[in-house]
Amino acid sequence: MKVTILDTEPNEEDEIIIKCHFLDDDMLKLINYFKHGSRKLPAYKDGRMFFLEPKEVFYFESVEQRVFAYCKLDVYQVKNKLYELMEELPGRDFIRASKSIILNLNKITSLAPAFGGRYEALLENQEKVIISRQYIGALKEKLGV
Repeated sequence: MKVTILDTEPNEEDEIIIKCHFLDDDMLKLINYFKHGSRKLPAYKDGRMFFLEPKEVFYFESVEQRVFAYCKLDVYQVKNKLYELMEELPGRDFIRASKSIILNLNKITSLAPAFGGRYEALLENQEKVIISRQYIGALKEKLGV
């Protein structure tokens, strides 16, 4: 990918031009990021609303029709569905690990093979998350292995 940065005239508006053969998911997420910036996610705990930076979240998990954001010390409930989060989250940082989990790749300390073709991810907070075998290919592609 080629990146070109040009200076603008003092009265000229900043502009981003994207040239590509086709818009894949990563490109759409990048466009969304430029349009809306790094949005904080509204999350709830103990009747209070908090605003989480996506980079603070280790993983999201869907349990009994509710979605939770697991951070270093706390767990919050979010109103979004997992598929909605996948559209909003930075494409290079998050990956679907199973039907019920979205994982922050930046929080992985190590990966180890697990039973049945799955992998186990050890996170910075010492939690372990299982990555389903159907998502291993996408994981390896994102990690470049």
